[in-house]
Amino acid sequence: MGRITVNIGEPGGQAAVGATWRYARGYAPGEENEGLVAQVEGSPARLADYDDSGWDVVMNLPDRISQGFSFMWYRTTITVPETLDGLSTRGMRVQFETCVDDYAEIWIDGEWNRDRGAIQGFNTPQRVMVSGEVQPGDKHTIAVLAINGPLALPFGAIHMRYANLGFEWSGD
Repeated sequence: MGRITVNIGEPGGQAAVGATWRYARGYAPGEENEGLVAQVEGSPARLADYDDSGWDVVMNLPDRISQGFSFMWYRTTITVPETLDGLSTRGMRVQFETCVDDYAEIWIDGEWNRDRGAIQGFNTPQRVMVSGEVQPGDKHTIAVLAINGPLALPFGAIHMRYANLGFEWSGD
């Protein structure tokens, strides 16, 4: 199986797939107390059609850090290009790969894969399927909720160490 890796954590890779990363602090950014209320039903920032246009833009993902007990959302929308490295992307499988310090959830197009979409702890790499068979022009929204830990006594900071798209195909 062949593979092309696109680093969408930096400007060159972002340009290849039309990605702009945005970030905002809080479980529900813009809400009172950052959306931290008892028995909340879920953050709207996970949804594919959530309007993040007012959030700050980040060009290099490791640059954004949040200290103490905190939540940070990172969001982008990718557009599958016609070709990568001179090869057609039609029918390729695409996976999103990241490493978040400390805990995280990965949402693809508003959906969370309970088996693969949770980063269980300190700097654990994770890979989640974006699509099993893309077509040029397909758009996919990636939303990552990062949480500083441990929750009872958080230390250090949170940030997304890297963000890659793995385009894979079989055959010659």
